[in-house]
Amino acid sequence: MSLKILFLVQKEQRVILDRLYEGVAAHSDCDLRWLDKEDQSNLRRYFALQVDVSRYDRIVFFLRFKQEIRQVAFIRTIPNLVILEHDAYQNYIPGKYKGMFSRHYRRLASVRVLASSAVVTRRLKEEGVDAVFVPKGYDQALLGNRGSLRDIELAFVGSTKSGAYSNRKTLLDELARYEPVLVTRTTSGEEYVATLNRIRYFVSADVGMGEYMIKNFEAMACGCVLIAYNQGSEENMALGFTDMENLVLYRDVAELRSKLAILRADPECAARIAISGQALAEARFSFGHVGERIVNAMEAPLRTDERRSWFGRLRLRFGRSA
Repeated sequence: MSLKILFLVQKEQRVILDRLYEGVAAHSDCDLRWLDKEDQSNLRRYFALQVDVSRYDRIVFFLRFKQEIRQVAFIRTIPNLVILEHDAYQNYIPGKYKGMFSRHYRRLASVRVLASSAVVTRRLKEEGVDAVFVPKGYDQALLGNRGSLRDIELAFVGSTKSGAYSNRKTLLDELARYEPVLVTRTTSGEEYVATLNRIRYFVSADVGMGEYMIKNFEAMACGCVLIAYNQGSEENMALGFTDMENLVLYRDVAELRSKLAILRADPECAARIAISGQALAEARFSFGHVGERIVNAMEAPLRTDERRSWFGRLRLRFGRSA
């Protein structure tokens, strides 16, 4: 029997994740709801008016972290809670959220966290959090290899302006001193997909983030040779990433340029890497596959902490049928 899931997601979100939600719904009995800023800022009221928690096997949050941390007293009362989190890498890098994810999850003793980094998952588990690794992925309905002419040799598509991407910008600026790399932005949707399909070598510069962002999987799915900043053997093994087989890994600009020279001298090698990378993305990282993994990760029994649960205290006071 399918899990009955209440899936609460952000109504206003920069990344379009509809296919991910569909992937979850395809493998569960899913009540998907989009919460606006007002709903997210007052979850107690939303639940009182809109939710009967007894109807669900799991209640899943994919909400703004900064809203969650303001409402711990209420959130810790929600039974069968799972949090899907794509930003927990910020827990372990310099910035305003360093250490805050750990503190938040420890206060929610019974919650299960689905984290998008293998290393982050391990570190959270070592801190006592019930954490499961579920990788990021890509929208298989939107992104794919169209077999277009790849007339842009080397490029990055995405943001470099915010403080969170300062290391990304530094690396791309250094690379631009030596190589004709195009650094650009596009609108979401058709323009983005068309641009990826014109790029032969996509440079991913997730420096200091500790995990691979969604753009890596999108570039692979569109048939680019992914040249990605190396996030380490543990992360690579968990994802099935193999250097010079299904992507190209580098630690600095010198290594990037050295491997780029190999690819330029051996187009057949570059083509094999692109084909293998696309096959890996399609087999493991489409949102259809990731949605299934999310549901699988929720199926095992969650921890119980009835001392902290308002719903649990009612059961203890009035009996299990309350």
